[in-house]
Amino acid sequence: MVKHIVLFKLKESLPQEEKLDIMNRFKAAIEALPSKISVIRKIFVGLNCNADEKWDICLESEFDNLKDVSFYAQHPDHLAAAGILKEAKEDRACVDYEVFS
Repeated sequence: MVKHIVLFKLKESLPQEEKLDIMNRFKAAIEALPSKISVIRKIFVGLNCNADEKWDICLESEFDNLKDVSFYAQHPDHLAAAGILKEAKEDRACVDYEVFS
């Protein structure tokens, strides 16, 4: 199994109300993807509640392998969901790691 973890930082210049709207729309769009993209084993978006931390959004997902992560990343429904952050995103960090059980 591969865990795909992505952190997003939104632009500081955005009004808080707009940031929250974007974050909630992104969360809803991403969490709706398992019904559209069969390779997603699990997906969850967490919204940061600690203003002292850098990152605003954490996306946690699980796939069988890196090939499935790539399929998901290029899928039109994922690209549409990711597009919600396009103009608002300041930074992104990502890690993919294998989990052995």
